[in-house]
Amino acid sequence: MSKAPGKHYRKEISLMDMFNMFPDNEAATRWFESVAWEDGRLCGHCGSVHTSSVKNGKPMPYWCKGCRSYFSVKTGTPLQKSNVPMQKWCIAIYLCLTSPKPVSSMQLHRDIKVSQPTAWSMLQRIREAWMQDDEYTFGGPVEVDESYFGSRHSSMSNRKRKELKDIDRGAVGKRAVVA
Repeated sequence: MSKAPGKHYRKEISLMDMFNMFPDNEAATRWFESVAWEDGRLCGHCGSVHTSSVKNGKPMPYWCKGCRSYFSVKTGTPLQKSNVPMQKWCIAIYLCLTSPKPVSSMQLHRDIKVSQPTAWSMLQRIREAWMQDDEYTFGGPVEVDESYFGSRHSSMSNRKRKELKDIDRGAVGKRAVVA
């Protein structure tokens, strides 16, 4: 048994593994397509399976015969109409998933070399994508707990607080925090 700190038995993808998985934009696009279309390519507009590839990939790589429109793996997702390369999207998602604290737009801007407004927009879209997943819901009992913090007398000196100690009992004038 290992004496390493933390959960040493977890199998995680390192940053180097990420760069090996997605060495270029094409590899990242292929990975997104394999995840999004595991049962076969679908049109992002109408959901039709009657699609074909566009020879030169312009204006988009696929054509839907059902709704007669061009589409890509980004169509119909929060990534739609984004000019950010797929490789940068993969790295941004990785950074959001593995960071112990929320990733700031300034940090993402520095890490993947995009402008700060673009990084902010990417983070908003990633959060939006995570909120859309209704497939997995919790089952079983739910436990709720609450606590009360603060006081209208919190800025008073200790001497004055001791004089009023019986008045501030309970939840009156305090902020409820429920988890």
